[in-house]
Amino acid sequence: MSRAPLRTARVAWRHSLRFRLALVYTLVAFALIGVIGLGVMTLLLRQMDAQFQTRLNERADSLAEAFLGRGQSLGKSPGGTGVYTMIVDEDGRVLAATPALRQYEGAPFPFEGQGTVQIAEVPARTTTRTLGDFGTLWVALPEDALIDARRIALNALLLALLVTPLLMFVVGWLVGRRALAGLGEAADLADRIDPTRSLATLPLPAREDELHRLLAALNRLLLRIEAGQAREKQLLGQIVHELGAPLTVLKASLARAAERGGDPEVVRAALVADELTFTTQDLMQLARGQLEMRLVWHFIPAATLRGRLDRLVSGLTFVGDWDGMILCDPDRLTQALRNLLANARRAAGPGGQVSVTLRETSEHVTFTVRDSGPGLPADLGERIFDPFVSGSGSSGLGLSVARQIAVLHGGTLTAGSARAQEGRPGEAVGGAQFTLTLPGAALGDDEEEVGEAEEEREALPVP
Repeated sequence: MSRAPLRTARVAWRHSLRFRLALVYTLVAFALIGVIGLGVMTLLLRQMDAQFQTRLNERADSLAEAFLGRGQSLGKSPGGTGVYTMIVDEDGRVLAATPALRQYEGAPFPFEGQGTVQIAEVPARTTTRTLGDFGTLWVALPEDALIDARRIALNALLLALLVTPLLMFVVGWLVGRRALAGLGEAADLADRIDPTRSLATLPLPAREDELHRLLAALNRLLLRIEAGQAREKQLLGQIVHELGAPLTVLKASLARAAERGGDPEVVRAALVADELTFTTQDLMQLARGQLEMRLVWHFIPAATLRGRLDRLVSGLTFVGDWDGMILCDPDRLTQALRNLLANARRAAGPGGQVSVTLRETSEHVTFTVRDSGPGLPADLGERIFDPFVSGSGSSGLGLSVARQIAVLHGGTLTAGSARAQEGRPGEAVGGAQFTLTLPGAALGDDEEEVGEAEEEREALPVP
């Protein structure tokens, strides 16, 4: 059975650091361009307005001086290109006007007190100058050029507010992609680190920047973790080794005493010794790690496995066809199923039901362990298979070791709730259900499946 390739986790674009940095740069650029652009445009428009007013005053002064200097008569009006003028007497009547305003001559002055007027649908700004005995000179300068300049400045600001943030986002995304490439590669490598193997350090970038410091710190942390794991495994192995020999002697002595006397307390102590023996086996498995376990494959009758389990756990109900053959490591598979059955017996209690069902096809061999206990805690979920996590008061190692053994066989171990099955009397219903599935190895004219199992056995790492 081939193992599924390890897939590196990918961060969604909307949650990535690169996207957030590009978005922050875009918002900052938008705010800066808005504030600075608005300030520059306001200053520019004020200067343009001041220049326009200066031009209007200069034009009015030059026209007044020209009129007084030449001593023009009342029938003539000074003017110029793009300038509107009128001469108003002391009674408020228009004495003379430029051709565009000739309709107002002889009529009362129509723009009294107005700083801006509409002439030929064009706004014009006005000012006046005194002409001595001739009256008042009224001058108007069209603002169409100033209005066009304002519109162009406003359009330029809006264009900058729209285009620049977009360009900033694209540039920020590309620059962030390049700048954070090393961090992304380091995250990919960290995702592929197998905690059951020796921890490998992450490659450091050539440039000693913040990324270099971060990866160097992670490498130091990985080395400390590996050293701590090695110390923990060594200590755990020593403890298990020291406990193993006395427990073996104690177990044998209690077994002989139980056979001679039949004292219930001695029998109970023998069962406790058996429990401690299996616990030390689980601890040893935890200390060695999954990849250090070596399977010894045998093709055994299912009835042999059933006999082992019947001796190890009391009060079992065996359902299904136990007359076939199973390709497995008998000791390891017995350990895995014993752990499942012991937990089930502990959950169901002395008077409860515990059943183990064997179903075999050409592709799979499935063991289903059911009990009539209270079931699995809903809040544990898949954590029930983590080391030292227990829902039945046990050490919390049995399920973790059982799953490791199932995986090493190329199979799976899942947990759920027990349900009634039609046509399968004797199965416990109502509590927890564990399903251990192994690859099938049916013998016949075609031995391809057995050959694949042998290839898998040879591919297993040797400690």
